[in-house]
Amino acid sequence: MQYYYGGQMPLRVLDETEFWKQQEAEHTVVMRELVQNLEKEFVDALKRWEDVLNTTHQHVKRFVESVIRSNNQLPPNLYQQVLELVSFCLQESVAFIQFCRQVKTESKAVSGNQTAKVVIDHIVDESEYFIGIAQTILYEQH
Repeated sequence: MQYYYGGQMPLRVLDETEFWKQQEAEHTVVMRELVQNLEKEFVDALKRWEDVLNTTHQHVKRFVESVIRSNNQLPPNLYQQVLELVSFCLQESVAFIQFCRQVKTESKAVSGNQTAKVVIDHIVDESEYFIGIAQTILYEQH
């Protein structure tokens, strides 16, 4: 992410957050589709993750609209809520990464599928990229 956005930074970080939450939701579908014989417990968990991540994505979209309507003149309480939302999304991504790693290590279907392992590693890397962006923004604010 570029850091020359100045006063548009809240909108920029929300834009990034919206994009990555959508990606994570789509990644749950990729994992289910890629591993045809994935154990039911993991399929069910991935569907729950998809629902959760889609809900978060929609919540972030609502915040984007609020920031746009404010013409980047965010009241302090809205700015604080944006930071709290980004912090929540960061923690959600940490939990999603842990789940992905669990699937990779505990699923017998994944253990025999080298492509699935590579894809899961890529999914984890992408979520870790978002975490890096979110941490940078949050640490700059404190």
